[in-house]
Amino acid sequence: MIHDKIMSLPDGYDTLVGERGLKLSGGEKQRVAIARTILKRPQFIFLDEATSALDTNTERAIQRCLEELCATRTGVVVAHRLSTVVNVDCILVLDKGRIIERGR
Repeated sequence: MIHDKIMSLPDGYDTLVGERGLKLSGGEKQRVAIARTILKRPQFIFLDEATSALDTNTERAIQRCLEELCATRTGVVVAHRLSTVVNVDCILVLDKGRIIERGR
């Protein structure tokens, strides 16, 4: 997915991005950040609106990868879309800093 996009850039994986390089869209930035997380395989994963700028199909594909990665790790996911957290072990709904609902 993101590999194909990277390979289409002028210098592939060596392409500079950011202020002095190529500009990435919000969705591209999110995909790169998630790819970095997957490659690092950390023991703790914190995702804050990590897929908010992605289309539905891309979000589903990334969710499958993240579910695999989080199966043996601790993860916290902050999201407004229910589809982002439907497969987590526990969902907490907050309102003004207080837990108002808890469930699966």
